[in-house]
Amino acid sequence: MRRVTTGLAALLLAGAGLAATLPAGAAVAAGAPATAPAACAADWGSSPKVSTATEYKPLRDIRTGRHDCYDRMVFDILGPDTGAPVGYRVQYVDKLHQDGSGDVIPVGGGAVLEVRVAAPSYDPTTGKPVYDGKAGRPLPGVDVSGYRTFQDTRFAGSFEGDTQVGLGVRGRLPFRVFQQDNHIVVDVAHTWRGFR
Repeated sequence: MRRVTTGLAALLLAGAGLAATLPAGAAVAAGAPATAPAACAADWGSSPKVSTATEYKPLRDIRTGRHDCYDRMVFDILGPDTGAPVGYRVQYVDKLHQDGSGDVIPVGGGAVLEVRVAAPSYDPTTGKPVYDGKAGRPLPGVDVSGYRTFQDTRFAGSFEGDTQVGLGVRGRLPFRVFQQDNHIVVDVAHTWRGFR
């Protein structure tokens, strides 16, 4: 019995040492154990997040990633990495209505985040397309199968300088939006636990 207890204690200590070496917010593979709630604590909430900057730069790409406490969507914007403010509005909506036409674009999931970024899918000076999104279709090159929070993505279009995307999530969960250089980042938490 003593050998079993000693062996169990050694395994627990080894596991604790491994957990201590992982940085907070490190990406995890599907099926990995959940992070302790204290590591996920943040003041995000579910109210709309807005930046009123009005300079338009073309959209280069939209990509996603998985993290310990949240799923992430990143809008990569063309232009010099000046960090000049980029406008956005991200909010929960009952239905995604396409700008211009008002048509409803179905988005899967328990809740829909409407993401608008002041980065059109075309070059505003030439009108030439720079991002290959098709209205009503999933985002090109983005596969959210296996994500804990993200369930669907839909490109709504670019209208009057803004790109509009529908992000289907499991439920109305807390989220944050921020700009880092020429990237607009949208993080949606896996749960409400640890978030306010």
